[in-house]
Amino acid sequence: MIVSLGLLLVCQLLGEIVARASGLPIPGPVLGMALMLALLLARDHLAPVIPAEVRDGALERTSNAILANLSLLFVPAGVGVVQKLDLVAAHGAALLVALVVSTVLALLVTVATFRLIARWTGDAS
Repeated sequence: MIVSLGLLLVCQLLGEIVARASGLPIPGPVLGMALMLALLLARDHLAPVIPAEVRDGALERTSNAILANLSLLFVPAGVGVVQKLDLVAAHGAALLVALVVSTVLALLVTVATFRLIARWTGDAS
């Protein structure tokens, strides 16, 4: 579990380094997640050089344990919002518009992506 957690954190760290060094407008954790995806896709080809924990499913178990307790990770963010209620009150309308617009855009992009993949796979039901 320690190796798996370390690998997750190293991927996030590398993503942060790449994001800050390159100036890309992509969050470091997103780049780290893309790196983790690449590692998982290449896991069979890299079997001789990667730790056994990545090959035997420990990474998946560690990830599932983190996801099962994900709600606990929102507590610090909630405390931060409560500490900055004056800013929320001052910019509440702009925050609300940003939340609604970004949610609608995310839903539209998800639908478009689903339809595109369905068309590519021939499953346009």
